[in-house]
Amino acid sequence: MLMKKKDGWFHIALRWKGSVIPEVLPRALLCGLFGVAIYILHLMNVKVSLPIIGSIMPNIVLGLLLVFRTNTAYERFWEGRKAWGTLVNTVRNLSRQMLVAIAEKDLSDRQAKIAAVKLLPAFAIALKLHLRSEPINAELEANLSLAQFHRLKTMNHPPLEIAFWISRYLQEQSLQEKLDRYQLNDMIQLLNQMIDVTGICERILRTPIPLAYSIHLKQLLMIYSLSLPFQMVEQLQWMTGPIVALISFTLLGIEEIGIQIEDPFGHDANDLPLDNICNTMMRNIEDLVMISCDKSET
Repeated sequence: MLMKKKDGWFHIALRWKGSVIPEVLPRALLCGLFGVAIYILHLMNVKVSLPIIGSIMPNIVLGLLLVFRTNTAYERFWEGRKAWGTLVNTVRNLSRQMLVAIAEKDLSDRQAKIAAVKLLPAFAIALKLHLRSEPINAELEANLSLAQFHRLKTMNHPPLEIAFWISRYLQEQSLQEKLDRYQLNDMIQLLNQMIDVTGICERILRTPIPLAYSIHLKQLLMIYSLSLPFQMVEQLQWMTGPIVALISFTLLGIEEIGIQIEDPFGHDANDLPLDNICNTMMRNIEDLVMISCDKSET
């Protein structure tokens, strides 16, 4: 895969797509408008300046909560990326071992082996769809027989069904003495690693940030943002609205980043590039199959 040219600093800083601006800007502007309203009341000699509010909720408390929120979300994101990295390596190792170690007696053996190897990237694609709660689609057709494709459409957990097919194929090759028991054990261990990756991803997906924590953080952010104009209006005057909007944008943006990366398996710009990872596995398998075909012909 060719490396993309690294974007410039200003290009990244001014980028709209992939940022949290679309989600955060309306809320930040609303806080800014509230600041303008407080300034108008201040001009009308209404006593709205309450600088003491700043001591009620220390900034460090809110900052620590936001840092904890972001770190927790990024830990989930990174664990998901490590799991998919493990899956890529495992698929490469298992496909290589299957192509090299399993003996072939005739052309039908060759075709059956290639069909079994193609189940490995099919497992990754099925896992991606499973994590996204999407139905089995045409992405899998190239790697499955027609019967297998229709069978997966009826399954509640397609990745496990594909893993079962791979395991059954390996056991059959062992019974036919095309694979010794040591090689079989090594391949089953690799297959078990693929199942472990599935469990890791499901754990990340089905263990959300506790609702009470999310609610409390949002409440604190709202209270803090709406209290800013009362603290600043005496000193900032007409700048109260813009400054409140800027501070609110900063804090709300940090929270939104945590929200977007805590579930890393979706389609958002900040989620893991699962489509690219699956395509990489597909290309790797195609290359290995082509190499093994060339070796067998020579």
